[in-house]
Amino acid sequence: MGRKSDTEALSDAGLTLAQRQTTDGTPEFHVAGETHPYRHALRHAGGNWNKLKRVWTFAGDDPLPGIISAIREKPARSEHGLEDSVGGNKPHYWGHRQRLRDRFMAGDDKALPDYELLELLLFSSIPRVDVKPLAKQLIERFGSLGGVLAAEPERLAELDQVSYATIVMLKAVGAAGLRLAREEIAERPVLSSWDKLIAYCRAGMAHDSRERFQILFLNAKNAVIADEVQQQGTVDHTPVYPREVIKRALELGATALIMVHNHPSGDPTPSQADIDMTQEVAEAAETLGIVLHDHLIISRNGHSSFKEMGLL
Repeated sequence: MGRKSDTEALSDAGLTLAQRQTTDGTPEFHVAGETHPYRHALRHAGGNWNKLKRVWTFAGDDPLPGIISAIREKPARSEHGLEDSVGGNKPHYWGHRQRLRDRFMAGDDKALPDYELLELLLFSSIPRVDVKPLAKQLIERFGSLGGVLAAEPERLAELDQVSYATIVMLKAVGAAGLRLAREEIAERPVLSSWDKLIAYCRAGMAHDSRERFQILFLNAKNAVIADEVQQQGTVDHTPVYPREVIKRALELGATALIMVHNHPSGDPTPSQADIDMTQEVAEAAETLGIVLHDHLIISRNGHSSFKEMGLL
């Protein structure tokens, strides 16, 4: 039989090729499928790995002939997972992983620094690699463990060692933590659970890179009936319209409000614009029998309360 066509060879390798257009209208080719064994060949053929879309991208003309040529020159590599061992000896970090797990399970979690907790998380998505350097790099880059969990996927993807699986894992852990914090304030008077409310707000927005304005709508028992993001803005500004805030409160039948927004700068001090807007909302709410309990400003370095500062 004759030699298989390039299309047949690509299919046999478990790969697919599709043409797309970028935002500026230029053609781009995506290779998807079981690409991992062929990553060296695809890179050699001029491809770039997009870890968020999970495809190899090629710009310019149809890359199929070059891909097949590269695959034939660099066939799929066997992945045994033991290449780090020499002469049958286990890599040094194998023992470190088990010791760290044992310390954690023995109740030593409070003594673990942030980077070691992050190491424990990374173990699940990055096998057979010493992840301590990566954990420290992530903490340094994003400031804290909370900063890593809140980081945008695009920023996490900038690090070569961070795979798509690692990004999913980190975002899932962050989402799980936020849900746990939300459960602590659900269906109970928030004014008597103030510390838990602050913890929930910090978990949700302390490390956000853009300003976000959020409102907790309360019923007559001061239990949360809705928790909604009203506006999202830039790194230092979020437009807020008091009329829309009150309109939404009436739609939900809320009798009280707590407003929350974040300062990505790290300084929770309210601006004059924050103060003026808060007074407008408080006055509009009062005329309709709705109480504005507080306006909280959350940052990675702490929080401020308009009530505690005498601004409400």
